[in-house]
Amino acid sequence: MSINQKTTIAILGTGLIGAPVARNMRKRGFTVHAWNRTAAKAQALVDDGILAFDSPADAVRGADIIVTVLKDGRCVQEAIQAAAPALNKAAVWLQLSTVGIEAIETLSSLAEQYGLVFYDAPVQGTRQPAELAQLIILASGPVEQREVVQPVFDAIGKRTLWVSEHASASSRLKLALNNWAFALTHGLAESLALAKGLGVDPALVVDVVTGGPMDSSYFQAKAATILAEEYTASFSIVNAVKDARLVVEAAAQVGVRMDGAQAGLCRFERALEAGHGAKDMAASYLA
Repeated sequence: MSINQKTTIAILGTGLIGAPVARNMRKRGFTVHAWNRTAAKAQALVDDGILAFDSPADAVRGADIIVTVLKDGRCVQEAIQAAAPALNKAAVWLQLSTVGIEAIETLSSLAEQYGLVFYDAPVQGTRQPAELAQLIILASGPVEQREVVQPVFDAIGKRTLWVSEHASASSRLKLALNNWAFALTHGLAESLALAKGLGVDPALVVDVVTGGPMDSSYFQAKAATILAEEYTASFSIVNAVKDARLVVEAAAQVGVRMDGAQAGLCRFERALEAGHGAKDMAASYLA
């Protein structure tokens, strides 16, 4: 299969990441079909020239490439199974969701069952990078069709890292990267909370770090979120809990002790229990 601007791409899942992914693919000229369990989220893309459908099967009918951007492995599996009657044989499936080790193996087997060419391709980046087509794609899959999927990745990201020919390698790497993002988030949140508790203006912590070796754009973005008490989600507490659990579970499977990851999961869970689930994961500060 060759890819061109007549290629039809079906996006299953149009949330914080899926919606801008769909828009950016449409901007590149692809025909884009969209489906989401909350239908209004897919319908919101119609003004961007994207076709919204009421079921996964309707969305994938006639599609050359299927892209899944859903919450977890179970949701992805259910969507693909629902789409099965309308799947094109030998269509390409790009699996962008963070689903963990066990689920990615299940999805890879499902792709084989349905005759799909499968790429494990979780993305590094949250809502803003997705909107700017600046995601980093961690891709694993067969060499033979990489030239087919690369233009799709180029439409949504600034860089594609080809990790392996074997499905699951990218999902394993994504867990390690998420653990680092969570550690940075909790470290910042706790440092600002400690400063406040000690009677020091938390903004002074940011002032000292700014421009030094510990500074980063991530530090600045999350610090601004906390100091402004404006927690519009780039990556929600709900999703952070899900992914932090995947990290802890994976570590247990391979016998790696992860004290920080376990503590971080507990902190996210406290924030969730306190009613902050829809807020950005910087709401770790509120735990």
